[in-house]
Amino acid sequence: MSSSVRKIAEELRSDSAFLRQLMVKAVTSGPEALLRYGPLLFGPAFAAGLHDKRACVRRNLRRILGPRPPLEELTDIAAVFTNYASCMTEAMLLGTPRGRALGLLSNALGVDNYEACEAVGKGIVIATAHLGGWEVAGPMLHKVRAKNVVVVMARERDERARAMQDELRARSGVKVVHIGETALDALPLLRHLQQDDVVAMQIDRVPPGMRARTVTLCGAPFQVPEGPLTIAALSGAPIMPVFTRRLGFMHYEAKVLPPIHVPRRPTASDLDKAAQRLMDELGAFLRENPTQWFHFV
Repeated sequence: MSSSVRKIAEELRSDSAFLRQLMVKAVTSGPEALLRYGPLLFGPAFAAGLHDKRACVRRNLRRILGPRPPLEELTDIAAVFTNYASCMTEAMLLGTPRGRALGLLSNALGVDNYEACEAVGKGIVIATAHLGGWEVAGPMLHKVRAKNVVVVMARERDERARAMQDELRARSGVKVVHIGETALDALPLLRHLQQDDVVAMQIDRVPPGMRARTVTLCGAPFQVPEGPLTIAALSGAPIMPVFTRRLGFMHYEAKVLPPIHVPRRPTASDLDKAAQRLMDELGAFLRENPTQWFHFV
């Protein structure tokens, strides 16, 4: 493959800065009809073209729902990609002046669980997943809480794309901390929790270099990153599971579940119990919302 062909292939990758720039341009200047209804076309198109990602989604749906007729399965696969395209579009839109003008409708279930976590006064570790609306969970929380909201992300392959996305997230009210290269990546998170901030971490993917615990999700083995559990133990902060789903254009719902407390010096059994409880909560949410899980690996 020639260097020019390789360069074009790199620019057309789904995580490239080039495609990210096109999306930003579309949400900034495109007609509102494109933002509302474009994902209905782009989502299924990506599902058709991305064989490996489509296979991941099929495995996820079978994990959650078991075997089903092919037409039902294909319909849900297309729905996953459509929901993902809608959520990505709206998350980018929030970081623009146009998005702030449109506003964000949000429902929150279990606010009393949030208040119980806040009363501890040691910050909060939010355990979430790659779900419909996880990109807007930070801005939603930032609206109701004066403290900082920190979202923990794995480092993207394309540094330009990462910088562009981080800037949009910052404009929408959240700070991003990247992890995945050294054990020292976690130190800023402890400092934020000591300041009684909120730190949001995902529990459905294990970043490179992070230890994991094997539990079950929807009856099958699954790897849970140990990082959120360790950070909670070291800081004394409660873990608050928060799962989100998209209800419509710029309209999301967050479900806040009862806190999980990890001992300051946890045993292996303590960590396993906390990890399994997180997966039990996530599994229950996925059974109700199977097409809102964007687990493409």
